Amino acid sequence: MPLILSDEQQMLAEAADGFLNEHAPIAHLRKLRDSHDADGVSRDLWRSFGEMGFSGVLIPEDQGGSGLGAVEAGVVAEALGRTLTPSPFLSSGVLAATALKAGSGEQQAAWLPKIAAGEAIVSLAVDEGGKHAPHRIKATAERSGNGFKLNGAKGFVLDGHVADALIVAARTSGEGMDGLTLFLIDPKAAGLEIERTVMVDAHNAARVTLSDVEVTAEAVLGPVDGGGEILERVLNLGRACAASSLLGAGYQAFRLTAEYLKTRKQFGKLIGEFQALQHRAAHVFTELEIVRAATLAALQKLDAGDEDAAFAVSVAKAKAGRVAELCVQEAVQMHGGVGMTDEYDVGLFMKRVRVLNELMGDHGFHADRVARAGGY
Repeated sequence: MPLILSDEQQMLAEAADGFLNEHAPIAHLRKLRDSHDADGVSRDLWRSFGEMGFSGVLIPEDQGGSGLGAVEAGVVAEALGRTLTPSPFLSSGVLAATALKAGSGEQQAAWLPKIAAGEAIVSLAVDEGGKHAPHRIKATAERSGNGFKLNGAKGFVLDGHVADALIVAARTSGEGMDGLTLFLIDPKAAGLEIERTVMVDAHNAARVTLSDVEVTAEAVLGPVDGGGEILERVLNLGRACAASSLLGAGYQAFRLTAEYLKTRKQFGKLIGEFQALQHRAAHVFTELEIVRAATLAALQKLDAGDEDAAFAVSVAKAKAGRVAELCVQEAVQMHGGVGMTDEYDVGLFMKRVRVLNELMGDHGFHADRVARAGGY
């Protein structure tokens, strides 16, 4: 399959860029951050996402969505990376929407149309330690009456503090990815505590603590002990979209730097005329093009249901993380002293890249997956 967007996908990319540049530029992030907004995310903007069809890009048409695929989700995620917009798109439009497709008809009908309309935020609670390790989930769900009793703690729950519902991964048996079950839980349930954590990039996450949280059997999302397979599918799509956001952030940092090289003068010359800086800029550009190809290939494989899709996703996430890190480091260095100030946007991109790198597996996590898949 050609590693280029179709005409329809390119139109979506242009629509997403145009909408975000008009309604949620970097100034939007700065306003939420500097005003210490209680939510750190705009519900009005999320509803506008619904009106534009962005929030429901992965949701079937009969549930109010656009019925599109992973490539289209990646297109929106990349646009969000370019503008650094705090949005529940990844948490709700990608992770939760994909998980809910494995739920009952009642669960889908209750939440998918609301997500598609931008009227609800649903968050996925997976990670527990300092690093992404879904195979080491310790939160437990024990049988209790006609339901389950959940105990444990979750961290890095994207938009968890404003979630209208939580999808919690807990262990009902076994070890590793086996014996996991997903639960759809009301965040106001007794025994459930949520603490907002503002991340270094001014985006939002939460810590979730479950203390004897009782749910009925109707709260189970998918089969009991079968959540691992669902979770792997959900996370792979989320990882590919995170790689797309890394690509968007890296490209925008590069563009800001290229413009700066064309305007900043030193020693009576534009600094872009110095060959050393030209070589560094060229290196960054070629690396970004490799990431674009790797990320699009991963998204296309997810849409096609290829057996090696997970391998391609890990390649894309690992490469995107390293290259985006290179982009923001070079951006700060080539901007010189002003690159370290909050007045210039390059520092904001550096912070966003650091968070996205950790999200759903850093370079080490995915390099290990690639090595294992290759038999090394």
